[in-house]
Amino acid sequence: MKLKMAVVGKDVSKSLSPLMHTFILNKLNVECTYDKISIAIEDFDLKFKEILEEYDTLNVTIPYKLDCMKYLNHILDDAKTFGAVNTICCKEKAGYNTDGMGFMLMLHNGGIEVKGKKVLVLGSGGVGRSVIKKLMEEDAEVFAYDLNQEGLHSLYNEFKGFTPLTELKMDHYDCIMNCTGVGMHKTIGKSPIGEEFFKGAEAAVDLIYEPKESEFLRLARRNGLKTLNGEAMLFYQAYYADCYFLGLKMDSKLAKDLFLEFQKIQK
Repeated sequence: MKLKMAVVGKDVSKSLSPLMHTFILNKLNVECTYDKISIAIEDFDLKFKEILEEYDTLNVTIPYKLDCMKYLNHILDDAKTFGAVNTICCKEKAGYNTDGMGFMLMLHNGGIEVKGKKVLVLGSGGVGRSVIKKLMEEDAEVFAYDLNQEGLHSLYNEFKGFTPLTELKMDHYDCIMNCTGVGMHKTIGKSPIGEEFFKGAEAAVDLIYEPKESEFLRLARRNGLKTLNGEAMLFYQAYYADCYFLGLKMDSKLAKDLFLEFQKIQK
């Protein structure tokens, strides 16, 4: 079997998905090709239908995790709950979401406990909505802020169970999670919040994976917080996505072992 795969997003030039998926599939004895496909927002509807027909499976990233759903016949598992898709089996036009699964395994393996904790989530888009939902399921006290207030309150009406913030004011939070793109690509060196927010907090998680130490994480470390970079979540969700496509039983221990091996190779 040789799979034809791709990652689709607005700008995927720096995406690690090809590297991760080809590594994982090689370990699972599956051959693949993996393309990067960047699509401008105004071109998405025109091009996406053609891409669906050309590939075996797609990984979909910001900002198209919701937009892609209208082209699918089946929305499955966490994708139904989150209302967002990040992996597609093209033949069946079936959409899955493995962001939440990858996120929770990242927290577990990184030693960050969220149950009963006061957590601030920055961003409520494709990844943010998955993070917010999983935190709610883990009984965290979730507060969320997004510059897109309309989107944030739409998510609140959909999910309930968390507190949407109309403005970002200093308060005590046990854990702070960045699910925005601030600090990546053109905004490298910037943080979505000031250093004062880290005072008294325990942990900070940045879903950005490049750079590995964002300004957000640098400020958190300077204030003594435990930190996690989003690379682990990206790898774990890639593993789970490949398992969905291949019909394999998911093994969290194998996922962890593969990630540790992947990290060693990258160094």
